[in-house]
Amino acid sequence: MRIGVVVNPIAGMGGRVGLKGTDGKVAEARDRGAERRAPDRAVAALSALYDRAPDTELLTYGGEMGAEEARAAGFDPEIVGEPGEEETSAADTREAVRRLVADGVDLVLFVGGDGTAVDVAETLAESGADVPMLGVPAGVKIYSSVFAVTPKAAGRVAASFDRTEEREVNDIDEEAYRAGEVRAELKAVASVPVAESLQSGKQLGGGTVESLATGVADDAKPGVTYVLGPGSTVGAIKSELGFDGSPLGVDVWRDGEVVARDANEEALLAALGDENVIVVSPIGGQGFVFGRGNHQISPAVIRRSDVEIVASKTKLDGIGVLRADTGDEGVDESLRGWWKVRVGRFERRMLKLS
Repeated sequence: MRIGVVVNPIAGMGGRVGLKGTDGKVAEARDRGAERRAPDRAVAALSALYDRAPDTELLTYGGEMGAEEARAAGFDPEIVGEPGEEETSAADTREAVRRLVADGVDLVLFVGGDGTAVDVAETLAESGADVPMLGVPAGVKIYSSVFAVTPKAAGRVAASFDRTEEREVNDIDEEAYRAGEVRAELKAVASVPVAESLQSGKQLGGGTVESLATGVADDAKPGVTYVLGPGSTVGAIKSELGFDGSPLGVDVWRDGEVVARDANEEALLAALGDENVIVVSPIGGQGFVFGRGNHQISPAVIRRSDVEIVASKTKLDGIGVLRADTGDEGVDESLRGWWKVRVGRFERRMLKLS
């Protein structure tokens, strides 16, 4: 097996600092203190691949676009090219894919988000080569169904897949997303390894949640700080609490007052009190409660808080399992197990987070 690796080292930088994406926002993300997360996730994926298939022929681009991460995972990769500038770009990703295809790889394993997925898929289509692709999730928002559920799962799938299927590559308008509107667009259809540990495309709809929102508001306790995640379900809770929240951001509420609006990780940590509750809703079709679209709620925030998961019955029916991908294995492990998910004013349903 010859596997080509492409890492977008700046993917996901905007998440924890509240930018809801990194496209065109790298400098601002850095100004806010953002740190790179894609390289570590690439190492996790490649380490899992090395554990399963150490004899894999690995081809990659130079520097942080794959070579450094491959060596950290134990591989001695073949370098097919180098990025043109210190700050990598979509053009570097596309050129890397072209060179990997020219060198006859059997799979392109990429690390990034939806924007990177589009670059890879479109370049593969332009090449005319029948080469599948597989994503290691590292972006802020992931609406495509070409990603494994976690970096380690991506490595395991890459090591052992034996057939492929067609899956959708979607992307959204980040400026509209930052303004609270989701405009998803199908960009490509790509060949992807068949595996249970691939995530579904993100559903954009949801069921009625009025009674659920009333239940959360009724149970709100004096002195408790509530960290309210993004999305329409938690948005209904914000409305029930008496304020217009940021629809795709994270807000903090305590004792009838909005403590922080559209907060980044730093602001969330500053707003926490002695007793804190994070209220989040899983992504429809995928089941992620952390690690997709809410990176502001970081492991550091989670460690200081209790967690309440809420969802409409309709959404829960389409999930089957809950997931977390915070980037911290200890936190992810602490979240695993059975959860009582609130689905109504009083009703709860058991669902496992795995």
